[in-house]
Amino acid sequence: MAISVNGATSGINGSEYASIYLKDTDTDKKIGTVSSESTDEEMMAAAKEFEAYMIEQIYKGMEKTVMRAEEKSEYEEYFGDMLVQQYAKNASEQGSFGLAERLYESMKNQYSNGISND
Repeated sequence: MAISVNGATSGINGSEYASIYLKDTDTDKKIGTVSSESTDEEMMAAAKEFEAYMIEQIYKGMEKTVMRAEEKSEYEEYFGDMLVQQYAKNASEQGSFGLAERLYESMKNQYSNGISND
């Protein structure tokens, strides 16, 4: 799967992207457990977790561009990341972005064709 931003397509697939940008995170460890022996449910769970992580990063990036009229409350400072994580998880579960499905199909095709990064 190639990644496209504003019409420019990179030549890396979803697995390569995950290994490049998710080093030492829980999501990288989850995706790292996907192999040719993984069940469809395990692959889909890993894909959804990756999608939620990506949505979370996009949301955090967008949040930095918003000028706030007032400072964040103590509550927002403490629980803000958890709220963003939950928003991202909910968006991934709804399937509105489609990234998880594409990543799942890519992993399924990769492992069914005998291609492995192991």
